[in-house]
Amino acid sequence: MIQNPIFPGFNPDPCICRKGEDYYVAVSTFEWFPGIPVYHSRDMKNWELYTHVLTDDKKVDLKKLPSAKGIWAPCLTYCEAEDLFYVIYGVMNSMNARYFDVDNYLITARDIRGPWSEPVYLHSSGFDASIFHDDDGRKYVVSLEWETREGYEKPGAICMAEYSPEKKKIIGYPKRMWRGGTDRGCIEAPHLTKRGKYYYIMCAEGGTGYNHCVTMGRSQNVWGPYERDPQNPIVTSSPGESYERQDPDHLKPKYYNPETVLQKSGHGSYVELPTKEVYLVHLCARPFVPELRCTLGRETAIQKMMWTEDGWLRMADGGNLARLETPESLLAEAPMSAAPVFDDFDGEELGNYYYAPRMMPQRFADLKARPGYVRIRGQESRTSLNKVSILARKLTSVYARVTTKMEFVPEVYQHSAGLILYYDNMNYLNLRKYYSETLGQSAISIVHLENGEKTEFVDTRVPVKDIPIYLRIYIEGRKIWFEWSYDNDNYKKIGQVFDTAKFSDEYCKYGEFTGTMVGITCADRVKHQQYADFDFFEYIADETKGVD
Repeated sequence: MIQNPIFPGFNPDPCICRKGEDYYVAVSTFEWFPGIPVYHSRDMKNWELYTHVLTDDKKVDLKKLPSAKGIWAPCLTYCEAEDLFYVIYGVMNSMNARYFDVDNYLITARDIRGPWSEPVYLHSSGFDASIFHDDDGRKYVVSLEWETREGYEKPGAICMAEYSPEKKKIIGYPKRMWRGGTDRGCIEAPHLTKRGKYYYIMCAEGGTGYNHCVTMGRSQNVWGPYERDPQNPIVTSSPGESYERQDPDHLKPKYYNPETVLQKSGHGSYVELPTKEVYLVHLCARPFVPELRCTLGRETAIQKMMWTEDGWLRMADGGNLARLETPESLLAEAPMSAAPVFDDFDGEELGNYYYAPRMMPQRFADLKARPGYVRIRGQESRTSLNKVSILARKLTSVYARVTTKMEFVPEVYQHSAGLILYYDNMNYLNLRKYYSETLGQSAISIVHLENGEKTEFVDTRVPVKDIPIYLRIYIEGRKIWFEWSYDNDNYKKIGQVFDTAKFSDEYCKYGEFTGTMVGITCADRVKHQQYADFDFFEYIADETKGVD
């Protein structure tokens, strides 16, 4: 059996495609670089983080964008007739007054690892844009048309425009063509496919919260009209009828289903195998209960599907409730490499599992300055939306231990470096070494930002020597705490125990849709040049445990 989620931690909005014997899934990254991770498999069960689509932070400028803006819901497709990969991605610039100002772009590449073409601007009429390659050579772009007018159903309808590869632009204005396969409302995430005589539209409905689901419709004309699947939704965490068209809120916690571990299941994309099997990837979440807070963010799960005799897509077990386990495919098993638990920074390049907010990590993280270490140059404060030096990994379990060995000599109080658990720039925990003017020497202490309110726990600070120091964070279900050591054997606890559940979409007021990260960080708020050297980064997570 395949165990869900297949991509634990912050991996939302999956889109799957196939080229030959290779299967690829792209997910959202919001304000993080590198952008749009692509996972690779040959058997639907074993996956590896293969590459990233967006690696140029000047061409795609995310600086100064608030948390949860940036790169939304990429669509990854492969056009066999052209032997070409297509990616459509949106850059969400603002959600002020619920206008949702987004720019949608298209790029292509012969190889999934790039190089990718220069971005082609498509439109800004809504988000979750995707492309469909018809068998007659024509191409269509579908997206959610975001509705802002009073008196109209929100968030809007699915719209479509034909795309001209020759002119590299859409033809005319997008036209509305689908308002959903249920009455859950909050339609989004459209994908068009074709099978036999039918065009199929797959969408997410109910909002990307506890009433989320995957729905389908079909038509013999690409422009419609589309008929609803009579058994919609086809995948969800909350089965049953619900009328929510009048409520544009996406979260809807009243639809939490205590009968399943996977919540928020929706936003799907499917692929057909040469074995005639069908698999659908979709986002999901595993909240702390009863608070309904998802510290790991929205994750990616997979379900085995089947086509019925009358041409509708169903889960292989005949139901529609997202499952923790799904049957393996008939494809030969193909093991993949996993991100290492221990990184000694002895390589020539940073691991592809590291991310940084709003800029490429290589802008501040240097592996060559001191071989065997990563040197992190300090920049602005960790609350900044501009230039922040945080080298982080996705938290994939709420049972984890993270350790690093750091050498750092702060000279003024604006210098600090250490270990961080980071949800966004307004919510984080930082065990940092800094220069204490009160003590007249280096010290370590914890800084906590909770929805923008900063607390410096100076009452538990500890004076330390300017020699190598080990820093550690424990995440044990609902509890988070820090420890430190000079020798990696005798650790001392510092500070209080913190609440893991508060690092979540539901609790954090300034961001949503992302997930918690853990990493190493340095700040120099005077000259942006003081650095910290880190000898290793160890990330041990027990992904067999769920969320309490």
